[in-house]
Amino acid sequence: MSWGHATSTDLVNWKHHGIAIPEGINGDDTIWRFSGSAVLDKNNTSGFCKNDSGCIVAIYTADQPHIKKESQYIAYSNDGGMSFTNYAGNPVIDLQKKDFRDPNVQWDSDLKRWLMVVALPIENKVQFYSSPDLKKWDFLSEYGNAGLRNGIWECPFFIKLPVEGKKGKTKWVLVNSFNDAQGNKSEEYYVGEFDGKTFTNDNPSGKVLLADYGDALYAAIPWNNLPAGQHTYIGWMVPEGQETYPWRGQMSIPRDIMLKETKEGIRLIQHPAKVIKENLGSLSKEMIGIKNLMVEGDGHEVAAFKKLHGNSYWIEAELKAPANGICGFKIGEGKDEKGKITYETIIGYDHAQHKVYIDRSHSGGKINPKKMIQSVQVAENGGKIKFEILFDKSSLEVFVNDGEQVFTTYVYPPKDADGISLFSTNGKSEIKNLKAWDMSN
Repeated sequence: MSWGHATSTDLVNWKHHGIAIPEGINGDDTIWRFSGSAVLDKNNTSGFCKNDSGCIVAIYTADQPHIKKESQYIAYSNDGGMSFTNYAGNPVIDLQKKDFRDPNVQWDSDLKRWLMVVALPIENKVQFYSSPDLKKWDFLSEYGNAGLRNGIWECPFFIKLPVEGKKGKTKWVLVNSFNDAQGNKSEEYYVGEFDGKTFTNDNPSGKVLLADYGDALYAAIPWNNLPAGQHTYIGWMVPEGQETYPWRGQMSIPRDIMLKETKEGIRLIQHPAKVIKENLGSLSKEMIGIKNLMVEGDGHEVAAFKKLHGNSYWIEAELKAPANGICGFKIGEGKDEKGKITYETIIGYDHAQHKVYIDRSHSGGKINPKKMIQSVQVAENGGKIKFEILFDKSSLEVFVNDGEQVFTTYVYPPKDADGISLFSTNGKSEIKNLKAWDMSN
Protein backbone atom coordinates (compact mmCIF):
# COMPACT_ATOMS: atom_id res chain seq x y z
CA MET A 1 0.00 0.00 0.00
CA SER A 2 2.48 2.57 -1.30
CA TRP A 3 2.61 5.27 -3.97
CA GLY A 4 4.54 4.41 -7.11
CA HIS A 5 5.97 6.91 -9.57
CA ALA A 6 6.28 6.89 -13.35
CA THR A 7 6.96 9.55 -15.99
CA SER A 8 6.16 9.86 -19.68
CA THR A 9 6.62 12.31 -22.53
CA ASP A 10 3.89 10.81 -24.76
CA LEU A 11 1.43 9.13 -22.32
CA VAL A 12 2.15 5.73 -23.94
CA ASN A 13 5.72 4.86 -23.02
CA TRP A 14 6.32 5.09 -19.28
CA LYS A 15 9.50 5.02 -17.20
CA HIS A 16 9.06 3.56 -13.73
CA HIS A 17 10.97 5.19 -10.87
CA GLY A 18 10.07 2.86 -8.04
CA ILE A 19 8.28 3.71 -4.81
CA ALA A 20 7.56 7.40 -4.24
CA ILE A 21 5.81 7.28 -0.84
CA PRO A 22 6.28 3.93 0.92
CA GLU A 23 3.97 2.31 3.42
CA GLY A 24 4.92 3.50 6.89
CA ILE A 25 5.04 2.36 10.49
CA ASN A 26 3.90 4.48 13.42
CA GLY A 27 4.57 2.54 16.60
CA ASP A 28 2.57 -0.68 16.32
CA ASP A 29 0.37 0.77 13.60
CA THR A 30 0.95 0.35 9.87
CA ILE A 31 0.06 3.37 7.73
CA TRP A 32 -1.15 2.46 4.25
CA ARG A 33 -0.86 5.16 1.58
CA PHE A 34 -4.25 5.17 -0.11
CA SER A 35 -5.43 7.24 -3.08
CA GLY A 36 -5.10 11.00 -3.48
CA SER A 37 -3.59 13.55 -5.82
CA ALA A 38 -0.63 15.89 -6.24
CA VAL A 39 -0.22 19.58 -7.06
CA LEU A 40 2.55 21.93 -8.10
CA ASP A 41 2.85 24.55 -5.38
CA LYS A 42 4.57 27.05 -7.68
CA ASN A 43 4.13 30.01 -5.31
CA ASN A 44 5.31 28.10 -2.22
CA THR A 45 2.06 28.64 -0.31
CA SER A 46 3.01 25.65 1.84
CA GLY A 47 6.48 26.88 2.76
CA PHE A 48 7.90 23.48 1.73
CA CYS A 49 9.61 24.62 -1.48
CA LYS A 50 13.35 25.23 -1.64
CA ASN A 51 13.57 26.87 -5.07
CA ASP A 52 11.77 29.50 -7.15
CA SER A 53 10.02 26.95 -9.40
CA GLY A 54 7.97 25.60 -6.50
CA CYS A 55 7.61 22.00 -5.36
CA ILE A 56 5.23 19.07 -5.66
CA VAL A 57 2.86 18.43 -2.78
CA ALA A 58 1.01 15.10 -2.57
CA ILE A 59 -2.26 14.85 -0.68
CA TYR A 60 -3.31 11.31 0.21
CA THR A 61 -5.33 9.18 2.60
CA ALA A 62 -3.46 7.53 5.43
CA ASP A 63 -5.33 4.32 6.23
CA GLN A 64 -4.49 2.93 9.65
CA PRO A 65 -6.00 -0.58 9.83
CA HIS A 66 -4.78 -1.13 13.40
CA ILE A 67 -7.06 1.60 14.76
CA LYS A 68 -9.57 1.53 11.85
CA LYS A 69 -9.17 5.17 10.86
CA GLU A 70 -8.60 7.15 7.68
CA SER A 71 -7.33 10.73 7.61
CA GLN A 72 -5.68 13.05 5.10
CA TYR A 73 -1.90 13.44 4.99
CA ILE A 74 0.43 15.54 2.85
CA ALA A 75 4.01 14.99 1.68
CA TYR A 76 6.29 17.22 -0.39
CA SER A 77 9.03 16.80 -2.97
CA ASN A 78 11.77 19.22 -4.03
CA ASP A 79 13.28 16.91 -6.66
CA GLY A 80 10.44 16.63 -9.16
CA GLY A 81 8.66 13.83 -7.35
CA MET A 82 11.63 11.46 -7.08
CA SER A 83 11.44 11.49 -3.28
CA PHE A 84 8.90 12.78 -0.77
CA THR A 85 9.03 13.96 2.84
CA ASN A 86 5.93 13.50 4.97
CA TYR A 87 4.73 16.64 6.71
CA ALA A 88 5.53 16.56 10.43
CA GLY A 89 2.12 18.04 11.26
CA ASN A 90 0.07 15.24 9.65
CA PRO A 91 -2.85 14.60 9.56
CA VAL A 92 -4.14 17.80 7.97
CA ILE A 93 -7.80 16.67 8.10
CA ASP A 94 -9.01 14.09 10.61
CA LEU A 95 -12.68 13.36 11.25
CA GLN A 96 -11.92 10.28 13.38
CA LYS A 97 -13.73 8.13 10.82
CA LYS A 98 -13.06 4.63 9.53
CA ASP A 99 -14.03 5.57 5.94
CA PHE A 100 -12.93 9.03 4.78
CA ARG A 101 -10.67 8.99 1.76
CA ASP A 102 -9.28 9.91 -1.67
CA PRO A 103 -8.63 13.69 -1.56
CA ASN A 104 -8.41 15.42 -4.93
CA VAL A 105 -6.88 18.89 -4.83
CA GLN A 106 -6.44 21.78 -7.29
CA TRP A 107 -5.70 25.49 -7.20
CA ASP A 108 -8.91 27.53 -7.61
CA SER A 109 -8.05 30.83 -9.29
CA ASP A 110 -11.40 32.40 -8.29
CA LEU A 111 -11.05 31.49 -4.62
CA LYS A 112 -7.29 32.08 -4.70
CA ARG A 113 -7.08 29.03 -2.47
CA TRP A 114 -6.55 25.30 -2.78
CA LEU A 115 -9.78 23.36 -3.26
CA MET A 116 -10.28 19.75 -2.13
CA VAL A 117 -13.02 17.22 -2.77
CA VAL A 118 -12.85 14.06 -0.62
CA ALA A 119 -15.18 11.08 -0.19
CA LEU A 120 -17.34 9.88 2.68
CA PRO A 121 -17.79 6.45 1.04
CA ILE A 122 -20.42 4.85 3.26
CA GLU A 123 -22.63 7.97 3.35
CA ASN A 124 -22.52 8.33 -0.47
CA LYS A 125 -21.26 11.89 -0.08
CA VAL A 126 -18.29 14.09 -0.86
CA GLN A 127 -17.02 17.03 1.16
CA PHE A 128 -15.43 20.24 -0.11
CA TYR A 129 -12.61 22.01 1.73
CA SER A 130 -10.38 25.00 0.96
CA SER A 131 -6.93 25.97 2.17
CA PRO A 132 -4.46 28.85 1.76
CA ASP A 133 -1.40 26.64 2.32
CA LEU A 134 -2.30 22.92 1.90
CA LYS A 135 -1.87 22.47 5.66
CA LYS A 136 -4.88 24.18 7.27
CA TRP A 137 -8.19 23.16 5.67
CA ASP A 138 -11.59 24.84 6.12
CA PHE A 139 -14.80 22.88 5.57
CA LEU A 140 -17.03 24.34 2.82
CA SER A 141 -19.94 21.99 2.16
CA GLU A 142 -21.16 18.47 1.37
CA TYR A 143 -22.82 16.96 -1.67
CA GLY A 144 -24.39 13.53 -1.90
CA ASN A 145 -27.41 11.26 -1.76
CA ALA A 146 -27.59 11.46 -5.54
CA GLY A 147 -26.88 9.25 -8.52
CA LEU A 148 -25.91 5.68 -7.71
CA ARG A 149 -26.57 4.65 -4.09
CA ASN A 150 -26.56 1.57 -1.84
CA GLY A 151 -22.83 1.08 -2.37
CA ILE A 152 -19.75 3.20 -1.72
CA TRP A 153 -18.46 6.41 -3.32
CA GLU A 154 -14.70 6.65 -3.84
CA CYS A 155 -11.99 8.58 -5.69
CA PRO A 156 -13.87 11.79 -6.52
CA PHE A 157 -12.53 14.63 -8.62
CA PHE A 158 -13.92 18.09 -9.38
CA ILE A 159 -13.10 19.94 -12.57
CA LYS A 160 -14.26 22.96 -14.57
CA LEU A 161 -14.70 21.97 -18.22
CA PRO A 162 -15.48 23.93 -21.40
CA VAL A 163 -18.66 23.21 -23.35
CA GLU A 164 -17.69 22.25 -26.90
CA GLY A 165 -18.61 24.87 -29.50
CA LYS A 166 -19.84 27.35 -26.86
CA LYS A 167 -17.10 29.94 -26.52
CA GLY A 168 -16.55 31.00 -22.94
CA LYS A 169 -19.14 28.60 -21.50
CA THR A 170 -17.96 26.26 -18.74
CA LYS A 171 -19.53 23.97 -16.18
CA TRP A 172 -18.24 22.26 -13.06
CA VAL A 173 -18.19 18.46 -13.21
CA LEU A 174 -18.08 16.26 -10.11
CA VAL A 175 -16.98 12.67 -10.79
CA ASN A 176 -16.91 9.75 -8.39
CA SER A 177 -16.41 6.00 -8.57
CA PHE A 178 -19.19 3.76 -7.31
CA ASN A 179 -18.80 0.21 -5.97
CA ASP A 180 -22.02 -1.69 -5.20
CA ALA A 181 -22.57 -4.54 -2.74
CA GLN A 182 -21.85 -7.13 -5.45
CA GLY A 183 -18.52 -5.50 -6.36
CA ASN A 184 -19.76 -3.97 -9.63
CA LYS A 185 -17.83 -0.80 -10.36
CA SER A 186 -18.95 2.35 -12.19
CA GLU A 187 -17.75 5.86 -12.92
CA GLU A 188 -20.50 8.49 -12.59
CA TYR A 189 -20.60 12.26 -12.95
CA TYR A 190 -22.71 15.33 -12.16
CA VAL A 191 -22.78 18.62 -14.11
CA GLY A 192 -23.55 21.87 -12.37
CA GLU A 193 -22.41 25.12 -10.78
CA PHE A 194 -20.04 25.93 -7.91
CA ASP A 195 -20.23 29.26 -6.08
CA GLY A 196 -16.98 28.85 -4.18
CA LYS A 197 -18.68 26.95 -1.38
CA THR A 198 -21.50 24.72 -2.64
CA PHE A 199 -21.96 22.52 -5.71
CA THR A 200 -25.43 22.62 -7.31
CA ASN A 201 -26.42 19.80 -9.66
CA ASP A 202 -28.11 20.89 -12.91
CA ASN A 203 -30.01 17.58 -13.05
CA PRO A 204 -32.44 15.92 -10.61
CA SER A 205 -30.57 14.10 -7.85
CA GLY A 206 -31.81 10.72 -9.05
CA LYS A 207 -30.44 11.22 -12.57
CA VAL A 208 -27.54 8.82 -13.18
CA LEU A 209 -24.92 9.92 -15.71
CA LEU A 210 -22.21 7.35 -16.43
CA ALA A 211 -18.78 8.25 -17.74
CA ASP A 212 -18.35 4.69 -19.01
CA TYR A 213 -20.76 1.89 -19.98
CA GLY A 214 -18.32 -0.98 -19.56
CA ASP A 215 -17.44 -2.69 -16.31
CA ALA A 216 -13.76 -1.94 -15.85
CA LEU A 217 -13.14 1.81 -15.45
CA TYR A 218 -12.64 2.96 -11.86
CA ALA A 219 -10.80 5.56 -9.78
CA ALA A 220 -10.13 7.84 -12.75
CA ILE A 221 -8.17 11.00 -11.92
CA PRO A 222 -7.19 14.03 -14.07
CA TRP A 223 -3.77 15.60 -14.28
CA ASN A 224 -3.20 18.98 -12.65
CA ASN A 225 -1.31 21.91 -14.22
CA LEU A 226 -1.82 20.96 -17.85
CA PRO A 227 -1.31 23.61 -20.56
CA ALA A 228 -4.28 25.93 -21.03
CA GLY A 229 -7.33 24.27 -22.52
CA GLN A 230 -6.21 20.69 -21.90
CA HIS A 231 -8.11 18.39 -19.55
CA THR A 232 -6.84 14.81 -19.50
CA TYR A 233 -7.54 11.95 -17.13
CA ILE A 234 -6.57 8.30 -16.71
CA GLY A 235 -8.41 5.47 -15.01
CA TRP A 236 -7.68 2.16 -13.35
CA MET A 237 -8.94 -0.76 -15.44
CA VAL A 238 -10.25 -3.28 -12.91
CA PRO A 239 -10.11 -6.90 -14.20
CA GLU A 240 -13.32 -8.09 -12.48
CA GLY A 241 -12.81 -11.46 -10.73
CA GLN A 242 -10.54 -12.71 -13.50
CA GLU A 243 -7.10 -13.68 -12.26
CA THR A 244 -4.30 -12.38 -14.46
CA TYR A 245 -0.55 -12.97 -14.23
CA PRO A 246 1.99 -11.49 -13.68
CA TRP A 247 -0.06 -8.30 -13.33
CA ARG A 248 -3.55 -7.49 -12.04
CA GLY A 249 -5.24 -4.47 -13.53
CA GLN A 250 -3.74 -1.70 -15.64
CA MET A 251 -4.30 1.91 -16.64
CA SER A 252 -6.81 2.96 -19.30
CA ILE A 253 -5.74 4.99 -22.29
CA PRO A 254 -5.35 8.61 -21.12
CA ARG A 255 -8.42 10.57 -22.26
CA ASP A 256 -9.11 14.20 -23.08
CA ILE A 257 -12.44 15.29 -21.60
CA MET A 258 -14.87 18.12 -22.29
CA LEU A 259 -18.61 18.83 -22.28
CA LYS A 260 -21.13 18.86 -25.11
CA GLU A 261 -24.70 20.14 -25.37
CA THR A 262 -27.08 17.34 -26.41
CA LYS A 263 -30.87 17.00 -26.62
CA GLU A 264 -30.77 15.43 -23.14
CA GLY A 265 -28.60 18.18 -21.65
CA ILE A 266 -24.91 18.87 -21.17
CA ARG A 267 -22.94 15.63 -21.21
CA LEU A 268 -19.33 14.50 -20.79
CA ILE A 269 -17.43 13.42 -23.90
CA GLN A 270 -13.97 11.90 -24.03
CA HIS A 271 -11.35 10.94 -26.59
CA PRO A 272 -8.00 9.17 -26.47
CA ALA A 273 -5.56 11.93 -25.55
CA LYS A 274 -4.60 14.23 -28.42
CA VAL A 275 -0.88 13.77 -27.78
CA ILE A 276 -1.31 10.02 -28.38
CA LYS A 277 -3.42 10.45 -31.51
CA GLU A 278 -0.81 12.80 -32.96
CA ASN A 279 1.87 10.13 -32.52
CA LEU A 280 -0.08 7.11 -33.78
CA GLY A 281 1.99 6.93 -36.95
CA SER A 282 5.26 6.59 -35.06
CA LEU A 283 3.77 4.15 -32.55
CA SER A 284 2.29 1.85 -35.18
CA LYS A 285 3.94 -0.86 -37.25
CA GLU A 286 1.55 -0.30 -40.13
CA MET A 287 -1.64 1.62 -40.98
CA ILE A 288 -4.31 0.31 -43.33
CA GLY A 289 -7.19 2.24 -44.89
CA ILE A 290 -10.52 1.14 -46.36
CA LYS A 291 -13.29 3.24 -47.96
CA ASN A 292 -16.81 2.51 -49.24
CA LEU A 293 -16.79 -1.23 -48.54
CA MET A 294 -20.17 -3.00 -48.68
CA VAL A 295 -20.74 -5.78 -46.14
CA GLU A 296 -23.54 -8.34 -46.00
CA GLY A 297 -23.99 -11.41 -43.83
CA ASP A 298 -21.81 -12.86 -41.11
CA GLY A 299 -18.05 -13.29 -40.98
CA HIS A 300 -17.09 -10.87 -43.77
CA GLU A 301 -13.30 -11.09 -43.77
CA VAL A 302 -11.16 -8.27 -45.15
CA ALA A 303 -7.79 -9.18 -46.58
CA ALA A 304 -6.17 -6.04 -45.18
CA PHE A 305 -7.10 -7.12 -41.62
CA LYS A 306 -4.58 -9.96 -41.89
CA LYS A 307 -1.90 -7.27 -41.47
CA LEU A 308 -3.14 -6.67 -37.92
CA HIS A 309 -1.35 -9.05 -35.62
CA GLY A 310 -1.87 -10.50 -32.19
CA ASN A 311 -4.95 -8.62 -30.94
CA SER A 312 -3.08 -5.36 -30.59
CA TYR A 313 -4.50 -2.62 -32.79
CA TRP A 314 -6.36 0.69 -32.99
CA ILE A 315 -9.34 1.02 -35.37
CA GLU A 316 -11.31 4.10 -36.39
CA ALA A 317 -14.40 3.37 -38.48
CA GLU A 318 -17.56 5.03 -39.75
CA LEU A 319 -20.35 2.60 -40.66
CA LYS A 320 -23.87 2.89 -42.01
CA ALA A 321 -26.33 0.15 -41.07
CA PRO A 322 -29.45 -0.95 -42.98
CA ALA A 323 -32.82 0.28 -41.67
CA ASN A 324 -33.60 -2.73 -39.47
CA GLY A 325 -30.15 -4.24 -39.41
CA ILE A 326 -27.21 -4.73 -37.09
CA CYS A 327 -23.62 -4.19 -38.15
CA GLY A 328 -20.20 -4.09 -36.60
CA PHE A 329 -17.02 -5.99 -35.81
CA LYS A 330 -16.12 -9.39 -34.46
CA ILE A 331 -12.67 -9.37 -32.88
CA GLY A 332 -10.56 -11.89 -31.00
CA GLU A 333 -11.96 -14.59 -33.28
CA GLY A 334 -10.80 -18.17 -32.94
CA LYS A 335 -11.86 -21.23 -34.94
CA ASP A 336 -11.72 -24.96 -34.27
CA GLU A 337 -10.25 -27.50 -36.71
CA LYS A 338 -13.54 -27.55 -38.64
CA GLY A 339 -13.56 -23.79 -39.10
CA LYS A 340 -16.32 -23.14 -36.58
CA ILE A 341 -16.01 -19.92 -34.55
CA THR A 342 -15.24 -20.79 -30.93
CA TYR A 343 -14.10 -17.36 -29.66
CA GLU A 344 -15.32 -13.89 -30.58
CA THR A 345 -16.15 -10.51 -29.09
CA ILE A 346 -18.92 -8.64 -30.90
CA ILE A 347 -18.96 -4.84 -31.12
CA GLY A 348 -22.27 -4.02 -32.76
CA TYR A 349 -24.74 -1.29 -33.66
CA ASP A 350 -28.43 -2.16 -33.70
CA HIS A 351 -30.03 0.46 -35.94
CA ALA A 352 -33.65 -0.44 -35.14
CA GLN A 353 -33.08 -0.15 -31.38
CA HIS A 354 -30.56 2.71 -31.65
CA LYS A 355 -28.20 0.75 -29.43
CA VAL A 356 -24.48 0.00 -29.36
CA TYR A 357 -23.38 -3.13 -27.52
CA ILE A 358 -20.43 -5.35 -26.71
CA ASP A 359 -21.20 -9.06 -26.45
CA ARG A 360 -18.58 -11.05 -24.52
CA SER A 361 -20.51 -14.33 -24.40
CA HIS A 362 -17.70 -16.09 -26.27
CA SER A 363 -14.76 -13.84 -25.44
CA GLY A 364 -12.89 -16.33 -23.26
CA GLY A 365 -12.03 -16.20 -19.57
CA LYS A 366 -14.18 -16.09 -16.44
CA ILE A 367 -16.44 -13.17 -17.32
CA ASN A 368 -19.19 -11.98 -14.96
CA PRO A 369 -22.42 -13.41 -16.46
CA LYS A 370 -24.34 -10.28 -15.41
CA LYS A 371 -21.92 -8.13 -17.44
CA MET A 372 -21.64 -10.43 -20.46
CA ILE A 373 -23.47 -7.94 -22.71
CA GLN A 374 -22.89 -4.22 -22.20
CA SER A 375 -24.98 -1.67 -24.09
CA VAL A 376 -25.98 1.97 -24.39
CA GLN A 377 -28.62 3.91 -26.33
CA VAL A 378 -27.35 6.30 -29.01
CA ALA A 379 -29.05 9.08 -30.96
CA GLU A 380 -30.63 8.23 -34.30
CA ASN A 381 -28.44 9.43 -37.17
CA GLY A 382 -29.77 7.71 -40.28
CA GLY A 383 -27.97 4.50 -39.44
CA LYS A 384 -24.55 6.13 -39.21
CA ILE A 385 -22.27 5.13 -36.33
CA LYS A 386 -18.64 5.84 -35.48
CA PHE A 387 -16.38 3.46 -33.59
CA GLU A 388 -12.90 3.92 -32.21
CA ILE A 389 -11.64 0.55 -30.95
CA LEU A 390 -8.47 0.12 -28.87
CA PHE A 391 -7.63 -3.53 -28.32
CA ASP A 392 -4.49 -4.75 -26.57
CA LYS A 393 -4.47 -8.52 -25.91
CA SER A 394 -7.16 -8.36 -23.22
CA SER A 395 -7.98 -4.71 -22.62
CA LEU A 396 -10.74 -3.31 -24.81
CA GLU A 397 -11.77 0.35 -24.99
CA VAL A 398 -14.48 1.42 -27.44
CA PHE A 399 -15.31 5.10 -28.08
CA VAL A 400 -18.68 5.68 -29.82
CA ASN A 401 -19.69 8.70 -31.92
CA ASP A 402 -16.66 10.85 -31.21
CA GLY A 403 -16.56 9.95 -27.54
CA GLU A 404 -20.22 10.53 -26.64
CA GLN A 405 -20.25 7.05 -25.08
CA VAL A 406 -17.35 4.83 -24.01
CA PHE A 407 -16.96 1.18 -23.02
CA THR A 408 -13.97 -0.02 -20.99
CA THR A 409 -13.77 -3.76 -20.42
CA TYR A 410 -11.68 -6.94 -20.63
CA VAL A 411 -11.79 -10.04 -22.80
CA TYR A 412 -9.57 -13.12 -22.58
CA PRO A 413 -9.18 -14.83 -25.97
CA PRO A 414 -6.43 -17.45 -26.41
CA LYS A 415 -3.26 -16.24 -28.09
CA ASP A 416 -4.17 -17.72 -31.47
CA ALA A 417 -7.74 -16.31 -31.42
CA ASP A 418 -6.84 -13.07 -33.17
CA GLY A 419 -9.16 -12.92 -36.18
CA ILE A 420 -11.18 -9.85 -37.19
CA SER A 421 -14.30 -9.77 -39.36
CA LEU A 422 -17.25 -7.51 -40.19
CA PHE A 423 -20.93 -8.43 -40.17
CA SER A 424 -24.28 -7.02 -41.30
CA THR A 425 -27.77 -8.45 -40.78
CA ASN A 426 -31.00 -7.67 -42.65
CA GLY A 427 -29.27 -6.03 -45.57
CA LYS A 428 -26.02 -4.42 -46.62
CA SER A 429 -23.96 -2.13 -44.44
CA GLU A 430 -21.43 0.33 -45.74
CA ILE A 431 -18.00 0.81 -44.22
CA LYS A 432 -17.75 4.43 -45.27
CA ASN A 433 -14.26 4.98 -43.92
CA LEU A 434 -11.91 2.84 -41.84
CA LYS A 435 -8.36 3.26 -40.60
CA ALA A 436 -6.51 0.67 -38.56
CA TRP A 437 -3.10 0.81 -36.93
CA ASP A 438 -1.13 -2.31 -36.05
CA MET A 439 0.14 -1.73 -32.47
CA SER A 440 1.83 -5.09 -32.01
CA ASN A 441 5.27 -3.51 -31.64
